[in-house]
Amino acid sequence: MAEPRDKAEGWYLLHGMRKLNWGDWNSADERTKESAVDEAVEYLEGADGVDEGGTAVYSVVGDKADLMFLHIRPTVEELDAVERRFERTRLAEFTRETASHVSVTEVGGYTNEDVEDGDLSKYARSKLFPDIPDSRFVSFYPMSRKRDPEQNWYETTRQHRDEMMREHRESGEEYAGRIKQLISGSIGIDDWEWGVDLFTDDMKHAKGIVYDMRFDEASAVYSEFGPFYTGIRFPPSDLDAYLAGEQVPTGDAFEEDEDGGETVREVLDEEGVYAGKPHGEDVYAVVVFSEEGTDELAEEVEGLAGNFDRYDTHVKTAVYDDTDGDGHTAVVSLWDTQDAVETASGYVADLPGVVREAGEGEGFGTMGMFYTVKPEYREEFVDRFGDVGELLDDTDGHVETRLLANVGDENDMFISSRWEAKEDATEFFRSDEFRDTVDWGREVLDDRPRHVFLV
Repeated sequence: MAEPRDKAEGWYLLHGMRKLNWGDWNSADERTKESAVDEAVEYLEGADGVDEGGTAVYSVVGDKADLMFLHIRPTVEELDAVERRFERTRLAEFTRETASHVSVTEVGGYTNEDVEDGDLSKYARSKLFPDIPDSRFVSFYPMSRKRDPEQNWYETTRQHRDEMMREHRESGEEYAGRIKQLISGSIGIDDWEWGVDLFTDDMKHAKGIVYDMRFDEASAVYSEFGPFYTGIRFPPSDLDAYLAGEQVPTGDAFEEDEDGGETVREVLDEEGVYAGKPHGEDVYAVVVFSEEGTDELAEEVEGLAGNFDRYDTHVKTAVYDDTDGDGHTAVVSLWDTQDAVETASGYVADLPGVVREAGEGEGFGTMGMFYTVKPEYREEFVDRFGDVGELLDDTDGHVETRLLANVGDENDMFISSRWEAKEDATEFFRSDEFRDTVDWGREVLDDRPRHVFLV
C-alpha cells in the first residue's frame, strides 16, 4: 500500500464565480444602480477588513464568469457566512453563481499538531495563513491526480511521488519573483482535489509556468485539470467603473499603506542612509539565525547560493557571524523583488540549526543595516559599534541590536536591530548621537550604508 505524506492544514478558501445579467442591469434605473453599487462596495470592503483572512474581487476575462470573489477565512463557518451575506445585497439580484471551489490551505512535511504547537517555519505559516497578494492578475484552476488503472497517483510509492514533486518544484523555481503560488486542498470538500492560484503582474508568466510544468511527470502522466479562470484584480471602489464598462483598476489602486515605514525612510535618508524606495526597495532581505557551526553552515549556504545564482533577481546569500562571539550565526539572502525573497525564505528557513527568523516576536521587527567598511577602519568600526550598543541599551523601545560580519568578507558588515515600535526606532534615528555616528561613518565606509526593511 502506498504511504501517504503528512500535511498540515490552515485557512479555508472559497472561489465564487458569478455572471451578471447585463440586460437587467442596463435596464435598471440609476437610483437602483447607485444603491446596489454602494451596498456591494460596503460589503466587499467590510469582507476584506477582517483581522484574519481577506477578500478580493476580480474581473474574469472570457465567458466563464464576469466576477470572481476570493474569500479566505480561518473557519468554514466564516466562509459560509461571508458567502451568504453577499446574497443579501441588491447587486446579487443581478447575478448568478456559475461555479465555485471550496478548499483549505496545506503544506506538506508538517502535521496539524505542528500547527497547534506553533512549530512552523515562516515560509510554512505564509502558506497556511496567507494574505491575498496585491498582484494585478490571478490564474485560478482546480486539478486532481489521476486514478486510472495504468496511471494511479495513489498507487505510486512515496519515494516516486517525492521525486516527481521535486522535479515539479524545480520547474516552478524558474519563476521565483514572477509568480506567487497558493495551493489549497479540497479532497473530500469539493469535486476537484486541489485549487491552484497563480498571482502575477504579467499573465505571460502564468502561461509560462503552467506550460513548463506540463512536461513534468507529475503533470504529464498523473494530473487532470479543470477550467482556468483569468482574473484582473480591482478594488471595491472601482466596482462602479467595472459595471460601466471601463477598464479596471482605474489607477494605482494597490499602492501600499504609507504607514508601514515611510517616516523611518525619510529620517534615514536625511542622514545619508539609503532606506530604499517607499514600499519598493531596490533589494529585499530574509534573515535567519542558526545554532549550527559557522563552517558547517557556510558549506550548506554555498550550495544554496549557487542554486540561487541561476536567477537574475538574486543579489547575494551569505553567512554572517556575531562579532562579539556570543550570538547565533545569521544567514542573509538579498533579492531584487519581494516575491523572490518570499520564495527563497522557504529554502533559507530549512537550513540546519535555524532557531528563528528575523522579525519573529513582538514589536516593530527587525531592520537590517548593511555596511562595507574600509579595511583599515574595520577594528575602529567594531569599537564604535560597541559604544553605540551601550547607548542603545538605555534607549526606550530598543530590544536588541547585533553587529555581524560576513564570514567570507570581514569588511561586509550587517547590523540587525529590533525595536518595540516604529516610533521608538524613528526617535533614535533623529537623535544627535545617531547623526554623529553617521557623520563619522562617511570617512570609514567604502559605500553608502544601505537600510533594508525585513518585515
